[in-house]
Amino acid sequence: MSSTFQFPEFYSFPPFFTVQPNITTREKQMALWRELILSYHTSKKIKTLVVHDCPLWKNSAIRRELSHDDVKTVIADFVKSGHGEWEDDTHTRCRILWRKPEQLASDIYTWAETNGYINNVCTVYELHSGEDVDGMSFDGCDEELLRRALAILEDQGKCTMFKGETSSEDGIKFF
Repeated sequence: MSSTFQFPEFYSFPPFFTVQPNITTREKQMALWRELILSYHTSKKIKTLVVHDCPLWKNSAIRRELSHDDVKTVIADFVKSGHGEWEDDTHTRCRILWRKPEQLASDIYTWAETNGYINNVCTVYELHSGEDVDGMSFDGCDEELLRRALAILEDQGKCTMFKGETSSEDGIKFF
């Protein structure tokens, strides 16, 4: 796990830690929170945000912290935007969608074209953890999200999936 995440400048701005009453300002603030949550979790390859245990809610350097209600507002916006989805009914764990399934599908297909996988086969494991995917948006991606992206490609007629002996050995042939 990477420990060198660089917090953006706005993270040190005290009003960032209070949901703003002005709707235009709040929309910009929520966009910044989405950006921060995504970049932090993607850089650290964290797939699930545990709401009560997220270090982003508190900036000790400026002695500011989101209130419990403001955390709910930020996470609700994050989920509504399509960048997260609840893993439980109590809304304590949120799956981070590093990229939306449609974006991942596009990234995967571009990767397949660039790396000569059109009319060739690779495994889900290779897409998830192979050497050829280092630095790609789907490198280390949540397997369920990866499979959703592949299902989109399959629906578009750009690939077909077939069963392997284990789930990580499931194959994908790109067209």
